Amino acid sequence: MIGKVRNLGNKALNIKLLRKNRYLNHSDVKEARKYIEEYWENLIRYHPKDDESLLGLPKPYIVPAHEKGHEFDFNEMYYWDSYFMVQGKFGRNNKELVMGILEDLVYMLDRYGIIPNASRTYLTGRSQPPFLTSFIWEVYETYDLNQKWLKKMMTAAEDEYHTVWMGKVKPNARQVYQGLSRYYDINYVHDLAETESGWDMNTRFNRKALQYLPVDLNALLYKYEIDFEKYYKLIGNDRVAAGWKSASEHRKKVMNELMWSNLKGLYYDYNFVKEKRGVVSSLATFYPMWAGMVDEEQAEQLVKSLKRFENKGGLATTDTQPLNQLVPGLMPTQWAYPNGWAPLHFITIQGLERYGYYDDAERIAMRWLKTNLDWFNKHGVFLEKYNVVNPEKPPVKGVYPSQTGFGWTNAIFERLCQDYIDERI
Repeated sequence: MIGKVRNLGNKALNIKLLRKNRYLNHSDVKEARKYIEEYWENLIRYHPKDDESLLGLPKPYIVPAHEKGHEFDFNEMYYWDSYFMVQGKFGRNNKELVMGILEDLVYMLDRYGIIPNASRTYLTGRSQPPFLTSFIWEVYETYDLNQKWLKKMMTAAEDEYHTVWMGKVKPNARQVYQGLSRYYDINYVHDLAETESGWDMNTRFNRKALQYLPVDLNALLYKYEIDFEKYYKLIGNDRVAAGWKSASEHRKKVMNELMWSNLKGLYYDYNFVKEKRGVVSSLATFYPMWAGMVDEEQAEQLVKSLKRFENKGGLATTDTQPLNQLVPGLMPTQWAYPNGWAPLHFITIQGLERYGYYDDAERIAMRWLKTNLDWFNKHGVFLEKYNVVNPEKPPVKGVYPSQTGFGWTNAIFERLCQDYIDERI
């Protein structure tokens, strides 16, 4: 009963009560937030027509990073980056931009039958972690839109769900085992499928991504299913809503059977070829909590497991130093210990909030904010990732050059300032 009461508690009130314990205030973050607000203009692009490999999009959008003269520049729009970047842009002043970004995603889905990794012709053979229904509902509720708009968007999301994520044959052979799905790429290459995960590269899949059912992906698809149930209840179609409820319950049951370790209090990716769980403990384990698919006992175990990942500067992506970061010549794994990433902090913090663990959520938010802020105060930039074990040191590099001025870092910094520092009425 206590858990149920905690779940129904007023989030804003609880967070407000915790403010007396915060260790950052408005003046601490004032300059950093000003920098972020002014930096957005560097990241906004508008390309309405195809230009060589760059796909034309009808509305302006935000790119992940821009650094003048950098060898690795962005002009294309990315799928999951866009969802996290708008977290710092919600508000009436940005309504046109935020809605336009969502419309661009749906435009690509209509045109290509998939929301590509990014808006390049050579990136249409894979997607990225699916956040479309979450994006839709947040826009719908933030801007108080009508059901005609919602119907159009949810119809597109259903198409994506069935065609892309639940497809069984090429070019979308993702649903492969007991109704669960994997990351994929049309070229059927493990490393490219791993890129679809957004975690390029990581230690979770042992360079065999096509053999794994990922925790995060299937939690995201569970979220789609409950979002579809919510939509059909809203429009009064209880029969279809019941079908989506059945789908989500099946996914939750299978995920708990295959992926949940009661001994460790964590979810693990599942190798369906070998029919065994993976061994890498990662922050993907908090996606089910974010999606609302864990029970109170599992939530409590997950919170106890935070200590596996929590360091001075925030949450490490995995809980240990991966071997292939130590052996020369092997693939760099930037999505692993000791690096921490903004989207994974956001997912974890929201999961903790959802189940009423506000103290833990605030502690992690403040650690992450302080890591970002300390680097900004010393170097004048934000990074795409941080070394959370030794925050004063640079992060471990990946397979592509490290970026600064990074969109989702900026956005999540601003969003967490709003949630944990700004006064609420």
